[in-house]
Order: sequence, then C-alpha cells, then structure tokens
Amino acid sequence: ARSPRRPAAARSRRASLLAMQTAGAGGEADSVAARLETDGVLSGLTAEEARLVCWLASEEMGQAHLFAGWSAAAPDDKRRLLRQVAEMDARYPEDAAGARGLAAYVSHARTLLAESAADLNPFDGYTVSVPRDGERMEVGTASFRADEARGGAMLKDTVFVLVAGGLGERLGFDGIKVALPAETLSGATFLEIYCTALRAIEEREGGRKAPLVIMTSEDTHALTEALLLEHGYYGLQPSQVHLLRQANVPALGSNAAAFVASEEDPFTLLTKPHGHGDVHTLLHGSGLLPAFAAEGRSHVVFFQDTNVLAFKAIPAALGVSERLGLAMNSLAVPRAAGEAAGAICRLQPPAGDGLVMNVEYNQLDALLRSTGGAGDEADGSGYSPYPGNVNTLVVALGPYADALAASGGAMPEFVNPKYADASRSGFKKPTRLECMMQDLPWLLHRHAPPHAAPVSFTAMDGAFTYAPAKNSLHEARKNAAAGRSPASASSAELSLYAANCAILRL
Repeated sequence: ARSPRRPAAARSRRASLLAMQTAGAGGEADSVAARLETDGVLSGLTAEEARLVCWLASEEMGQAHLFAGWSAAAPDDKRRLLRQVAEMDARYPEDAAGARGLAAYVSHARTLLAESAADLNPFDGYTVSVPRDGERMEVGTASFRADEARGGAMLKDTVFVLVAGGLGERLGFDGIKVALPAETLSGATFLEIYCTALRAIEEREGGRKAPLVIMTSEDTHALTEALLLEHGYYGLQPSQVHLLRQANVPALGSNAAAFVASEEDPFTLLTKPHGHGDVHTLLHGSGLLPAFAAEGRSHVVFFQDTNVLAFKAIPAALGVSERLGLAMNSLAVPRAAGEAAGAICRLQPPAGDGLVMNVEYNQLDALLRSTGGAGDEADGSGYSPYPGNVNTLVVALGPYADALAASGGAMPEFVNPKYADASRSGFKKPTRLECMMQDLPWLLHRHAPPHAAPVSFTAMDGAFTYAPAKNSLHEARKNAAAGRSPASASSAELSLYAANCAILRL
C-alpha cells in the first residue's frame, strides 16, 4: 500500500546523533545504559560509541534486538555495525519537522507501515480524471517541428541528469546497465550514446559544455567511474560530469521498523536502495543547482539509463515546456489499459488545487473504481485515456530549486511491504521506505501555487520516444505474447534502427 509523505518547509538541520549525544543523562537514557552495561553490550566501546548503542536501544529507535550476543563480541565487530549506522544516519535528509537521520527514517517508517497495515488508501478523497491540458504531439508535423526547433535552441542552457543506479541482472548481464551495448553494429554502450548526444549539442552550440549529472548507487558508483575513465569520458571533459552516489537505507523487518542484520554477518545491517527520488535530494545537497543557475542554465532534463530514444524526444519536450511556461513536463507515450507502467492523471484533492502527476499502475485501477469510474480500461483509440509515464522529465531550474530548498531536499516517501498473510502483521521479506523521482509534483504543488509552477505532460509516439532495455528474454516473450512491448535489449535495438529510419523519411 503506497502512502506518500508530503514534506513541508525545512527547518534548521540537526544531526540525530548529535541530538542523542547531547541529550540530558537521565530517565530512559540512564536506564538503557545501565542495562546494556550490566549485560556487557558496551564492553570495549568508547563513550561516544556507547552513547550510539544506547540511542539505538532506546524506545525512540527500538533497535535493541541488534545487540543480542554482543556481550561476547569483539569490539572491532561492534564498531563495524556502528560505523554503518553512523554513515546512514548522516545521509538521510531532514524532514518537515526538522528531524533528520535514522531517527526520522524510523519515525516515517512506523507511520507509513501503520497506514499500510491498516490498508489505508493514500488517495482517499481524491478524484481522478484524464488530464486535458497536456500536449499530444504527432512527430513530423509543423507544430512538432516548431517545438523541436524551440527546444533545440534551449539545449545549450540545459542540464542533463542520468539516473543510473541499476545493475543489469534482469537482463542477464552482470555489470551496470549503462555499460550494455545499445546497438550491435558499433557496440556503442548506452552511456556512450548519451555522451555522444551531449558532444553533438556542444558542437552545435559553439563549444558550450552540456553538464551531465549521473546518479549512481552503492552497486554502480565504482563501476560507472571506471567505465568513464576507461573510455576517456567518451569525449566529454571530466569537469562537466558530476557523479552523485545514492546511499542505501536500512531494511525493515517489522511494522515497528526494526532494522535487520545480515544472516551471514550479524554485525552488518541489510540495506536497500531508497528509490530514484533520491536524485532530487542529492542534487539539492550537492550545491550544483545554484552553480548551474549562475551559468545561465534554465532547465534540467532527467532521463533513464537504458532508454536509447530519449534524446530524440527531448528537444520537442523542451520546446513545449518553454512555450507553455511549465515548471515540470513529463514525457509520455500511449499506454495500453492494464499495462505495467505509471499513468499521467489529474488528481483533485477534497480541497485546494488539483495537480497533474504520475499514478502507479498497481494503484490506478482501484483509484478509478473508487471514484465511480470503470477502472483501467481502453477508450475508443484502443489505448488507455491516461498517457504512460516514461520518466523523462523536463523541469524548469528556478521553481525546481525553490521547491527543493523549501522541502530541505526531502522527497515524499512510501512503503510497499509484501505481507506474509492476511493479518498484515509480518513480511515475507524485509522492506524499506522508497521515493520516486516522478513524485516531484507533490513538492511543486505544496511549495508554489499552480500558476507559478504549472505541471503537465507531452505525449508522443512511443516508437520515437521510449524503447527501454529492462526485461529478461523470458519476460520479453510474455509481453510480446500479450501484445505489449517486449522492452528487452533486442527490441530496444530494433526500435533504435526503426526510429532512425523514420527520421530519415520525414
């Protein structure tokens, strides 16, 4: 059950560890410390390390189960877990109440897990309708060419952000996805294709460098860095490429937000990615946004790691954003009813202004039925009336930076546990809090009036816009049999050739 948290204006930052360490010694803290000291848990630790253990074992954190068997453990083993905790605590952003670190993470998790266990509908009271104010474009028409030309002139002032935190395991590839060949004629990797597009922009614009920000993960950071170094940044200058590494968050084993230790090593916590919404948090914290603004950059374009067609559609989408004065523009494609892809909808809350944003496919049908609709069904076109989100986002830098500054960089979160049974009291496997990059409209909506930060979409033919390589051959065969895009490496390559041929015919 997805239950979004909508962050409000940030307050002054306070590290949760500092708050814990400077709290008055008394009450629960004294009681916890005494018990842990008696049990030998604190043996061999410094005073600062002991305070961290006491904090984790406190009622606020509820992680005392981690210290079973610590009386006989080596101090160096204990420190491994404590270092991991301290690192994750330092990276988790501040929330609307001014709390940050793992104390905030646990607090958010308990709230969201309680809502999920109660099977609460996060969209309760909202009505959903087909968004009518988006731009539906036909590739090659005069209006398309006009927007493409307008957007082409904006490329020199655009920042490009590649979300590349994933490995190629689903594709049967043991490396990072951006190292996969996008096509087999030249063997060019996805990352090479993207860097080549940026070099073409530079040549077109007289040498002005196009910034590339790459969000990596703990799994992909070193491999991405090595790939860039091995290939000389594919012709880009190292100074124009910025790698931002996403940190994992603790896995949660219960509705009480209990952290989970590894079965192989009880002094290491299981961790999971926090979701690609962290790209916004990382950009805010990096200091890059004001630097880009000072360079005269006007827009930020987010694109995915294995959508080889992304740069064919970006210029026209930029042109639409400029023409309509959009703060955020989601690139979209026709979507089959029931397809496992997010849908662009207009959501109207019980009070206040509505907003145009993505609704995940596993929520859409129930949401439509709960508001009196027929569910996720096709219209006369044979497609769903709700365009499919492809997670290529065009964002105006000014409103974007302002919204992130107001939220402290914190993104709305959700939780999606897989329950062991109908009681919803236990999980089949550990879960975690997540956030999604396409949930940015929640921030824009909250921190700016709709007329100041309008959000919409641009829909184009998927054959020109979206050809992801994300599915295994097994999944691709199932999709093809059901009349859906296979979304495999081979189908993405074929789509690239077909799109190139179509452009030559225009």
